[in-house]
Amino acid sequence: MSAIRLLVLGAVRQHGRAHGYQVRNDLEYWGAHEWSNAKPGSIYHALKQMAKQGLLHAHEIAPSTAGGPPRTEYEITDLGMAEYLGMVREALTNYDQKMDIKSAAIGFMVDLPRAEAVALLNERVRRIEEWRAAVTEHYVPEEGSGQLGHIGEIMNLWLHTADAEAAWTRALIERIEGGAYTFAGEGEPFVGILADGQENPYATQERHPGDTA
Repeated sequence: MSAIRLLVLGAVRQHGRAHGYQVRNDLEYWGAHEWSNAKPGSIYHALKQMAKQGLLHAHEIAPSTAGGPPRTEYEITDLGMAEYLGMVREALTNYDQKMDIKSAAIGFMVDLPRAEAVALLNERVRRIEEWRAAVTEHYVPEEGSGQLGHIGEIMNLWLHTADAEAAWTRALIERIEGGAYTFAGEGEPFVGILADGQENPYATQERHPGDTA
């Protein structure tokens, strides 16, 4: 799974229709360029590739009367929506995803019904516990990981990471079950995108040829 595909699909979906620079601006607003591979070149490439694959529909927009360059606006298709929600579901469920994919999925989890998000996160906890049980049964000596010398610290790292993620996920489930956040079908969602003309305080200001496409 590619984090950039998930991020771009999610950003386009939130706008309804968006040109490439809007998508880039939103991803920088979310800080995605710091914790994922959401760099300008990869964003514009993903938009064009997913349009070719039928996940996005590309609308050619005429040049402005002020003489600005024409832009291409993208809109998510039914196929793209299915791909997007499938990626969110998979990333919420699977423990062994990379951090950028997990982070993106958490950012988009409210596009699912509340009950489904809880069920997926509970499945995540179950898989973490299953993985931990298998690791401790097959790889950790009965006398403890110290029997493996300093190599045992690798196992300690894995186990502590799994325990921390399981604890965090359980706490998230508790917050969601307690009514936190607005999920699909519950009303107006949280708006996490920039309005037209709104300044982005986190923009990198890096110029890229795709900014005007």
